Amino acid sequence: MDPIGKAILDFAKFKKPQDIYVDSPFCDTDIIPVEVLFRTYEEMPEIEKKALQLCKGNILDVGAGAGVHSSFLKNKGFFVDSIDTSEGAVDYMKSVGLNAKKIDFFDLQNEKYDTILMLMNGLGISGTLSHLEFTLNHAKNLLNENGQIICDSSDVHYLYEEEDGSYWENLNNNYYGDFQFTMTYKKEKSSPFSWLYVDFSNLFKTAKKLNLNCNLIIENDNHYLAVIEKK
Repeated sequence: MDPIGKAILDFAKFKKPQDIYVDSPFCDTDIIPVEVLFRTYEEMPEIEKKALQLCKGNILDVGAGAGVHSSFLKNKGFFVDSIDTSEGAVDYMKSVGLNAKKIDFFDLQNEKYDTILMLMNGLGISGTLSHLEFTLNHAKNLLNENGQIICDSSDVHYLYEEEDGSYWENLNNNYYGDFQFTMTYKKEKSSPFSWLYVDFSNLFKTAKKLNLNCNLIIENDNHYLAVIEKK
């Protein structure tokens, strides 16, 4: 099943607003309007705009979706490889002239980039905090000297806050940002998948283990943008 891909192809063809539903045992259902995946630069939040402004050199767009970030960068003259595990998303990106490939980020080998772009909580593909180091190390191996990873994520500790100000901790998880989700669009439903939301402190510490510089660029409530640089 490919709910994201189906949603992208449907919207591209019919231009009819629909919703993607993201469910987790640990929080309320999140609703993603499909048209958000087709947003223009002007419609993007400030964090995404800043991330695109910081891109340099040859770029890898991880989890590129409908390719809105890739298209913007391509139109600015950058070389961009756009990857996604969604067949429908990749088919759409190819149809609009992007250099798109259906491949898992962790299977990508023998390539080098100056910027690895991981927006819309792209580090979530780590699945768990314990796997974040592996993700960053793999990205590091795909970077040229002085290359960078541009990523955003959220500190979701607030989800566990009680009315009295105390915090309820999910004892089934090793880390409060480790989630399990399913995604549904119409009759298309994904298998459950692991997804990570990482607070900046843990991101910084993990990057430091790998001798990577990690800089906080923007912090907006619980959401932030970071640039991780290869020394």
